[in-house]
Amino acid sequence: MSHIVAVNSNCYHGFSIEEAIDGIQAAGFHYIELTATKGWTEHVFPTMSFSFLWSIKDRLQQAGLTPFSMSGHTNLMDTERIPDFISNMRLANFYGCTYIVSSIGEAHLKDNAVTSNEEVAEHIRALLPHLENYNLILVLENHGEHSTGKVIKSIVDLVDSPRVKINYDTANVLYFAGVNPIDDIPTCIDSIAYLHIKDKAGGHHEWNFPALGKGYVDFPRILALLDQAGNESPMSIEIEFTQNGPHDLAEVNRAVRDSYTYLRNLGLTIS
Repeated sequence: MSHIVAVNSNCYHGFSIEEAIDGIQAAGFHYIELTATKGWTEHVFPTMSFSFLWSIKDRLQQAGLTPFSMSGHTNLMDTERIPDFISNMRLANFYGCTYIVSSIGEAHLKDNAVTSNEEVAEHIRALLPHLENYNLILVLENHGEHSTGKVIKSIVDLVDSPRVKINYDTANVLYFAGVNPIDDIPTCIDSIAYLHIKDKAGGHHEWNFPALGKGYVDFPRILALLDQAGNESPMSIEIEFTQNGPHDLAEVNRAVRDSYTYLRNLGLTIS
């Protein structure tokens, strides 16, 4: 099977986008997921100057990195936040992205909203004209109250649009729901269009997301499930370390390199 393999710039949370680009390029990758998550990782953001955003576009080109996706997490159930998400869509289009990633609620800001799947689908359907306008696919991430692929699939089915699919996060399903992705993925695999390949270590609710191969997520079996289903969805590596974060930039760069080596050893071609 052939998959695009990218690195989420959120791996470099707390460091600059320039440092992220340099580290991802040095590790041998050719694709990047840019992060524009308000209040968390604002590597690129709609409020930044055009000259800065353009300079990052130039730097990506010089580094041989294709920005094919954007992490634009917004609370899609909060009507006051929808203009922020539309701005993120415009930014994703500016960089030539194909995918924009969001959880249904806030991924990193406090969000206690609990709503029905039908209400969620109604809110997301309202975004379809904007997704068409900016030629994007919204991939909904399993996160928080909507932490399994099975739940996200029910929402995607209600929306019923090729513009809305699943971003399957391999560690979130463990962290939030305590469900093994090997059991969950078959329930939604036909709706998965994108994956955050993230490892998990430590206890169920312990914030511990190390370099790939350092935890207990069974990536060989996940790849086998995708292969059996003929699913060639792109994958984006996400490393979030522990609650204390990485010690320094060198630790992040090492984790990204280690993840590259791990995936190559599994037989993935990273080009």
